Amino acid sequence: MLYELRNVSSRAATAENPTAAPGEGGRAGNGRKGAPCLSPLAKGETATLLDHEGPGVVRHIWCTVPPGNPDHLRNLIVRMYWDGQDHPSVEVPLGDFFGVAHGRQTEMASELVSMQEGKGFNCWIPMPFRERAVITVHNDSESDVSMLFYQVDFTVGDTLDESTGYFHAQFRRSNPCPLHEDYTILDGVEGRGVYVGTVLGVRARYRDCWWGEGEPKFFIDGDTDHPTICGTGAEDYMGSAWGLGWVLTPYQGAPVVDGDNGFYSIYRLHVRDPIHFAERLRLTIQQIGYGDIAKARAFFGSNYVGYHAAGAGPGSEQGMFDLSDDYSSVAYWYQTLPARPFPPLPDRAARSADLGPVAASTPKRADA
Repeated sequence: MLYELRNVSSRAATAENPTAAPGEGGRAGNGRKGAPCLSPLAKGETATLLDHEGPGVVRHIWCTVPPGNPDHLRNLIVRMYWDGQDHPSVEVPLGDFFGVAHGRQTEMASELVSMQEGKGFNCWIPMPFRERAVITVHNDSESDVSMLFYQVDFTVGDTLDESTGYFHAQFRRSNPCPLHEDYTILDGVEGRGVYVGTVLGVRARYRDCWWGEGEPKFFIDGDTDHPTICGTGAEDYMGSAWGLGWVLTPYQGAPVVDGDNGFYSIYRLHVRDPIHFAERLRLTIQQIGYGDIAKARAFFGSNYVGYHAAGAGPGSEQGMFDLSDDYSSVAYWYQTLPARPFPPLPDRAARSADLGPVAASTPKRADA
């Protein structure tokens, strides 16, 4: 509760006060804004945004870099380490972590992450730690970042019981995801935990159809061939229906809907309906489109595989069929430690390929 008086202390790590020490903010330049940012964050360099002993909880992260560079959005890599674990619990490109795929900067607003005006990146996901928290940003792009502004707000002295999980986030990309295969958003998670959100980036390679008919599937604990939770389509999972338009809500939305070029970035946050698991979790989504059957047959040839579409009568010219699109994703979840190491992060070339025309670093507003 906001009004609750708790026995904790508030701190903030910044470029001016990187250790978040009490009474050490605003000292540079005799208190006249002397060190507002890291300048530069050189190519190949890693900056430590937070390194602090616990117990505590990271409450808010804000950062920004000069806008208009898709290479920086996709290749500045955010990593987070909890309680001395030597492999990261978070490993995600900067732009994707804050809720927008494809290296784009655009208006995005949700309860957990945002790109305010497409320029100010915010995260309000609580991140508890018992012994130590380390947050870094590695510049794996092709150029220096001239300025990196940041502030990590956290508390120390928090009481954390055995039910407290550790925040995790993982990036994946499959470009293209092979035809007839489901895209894997998350796999290899072992332990007790709770799944809290998905950012999904799609570049539709066959655009003479609606790409989003694939079912998202949560395989929980002992599930094998069939999942415990199965959705009805990508836009349905994101709270929309009958296709997808530009929309932002606290828990679900689509900040990028660029049908002309085939780019979509959508999010679904399970704040009010978290997915609990006791032993393991896997999340996939099918690649299925809806459109003109004859055109799809001509395009895919002998690889065409089709399905009956709900509501389609006998002899209908419209149907569903397998696709092979470019998928990327961020999965957010909490779990116990130790956690299994992530699969290798896609390299710079794999992360950067096919991001689109200038990756549209222009904010999209509701009244545009």
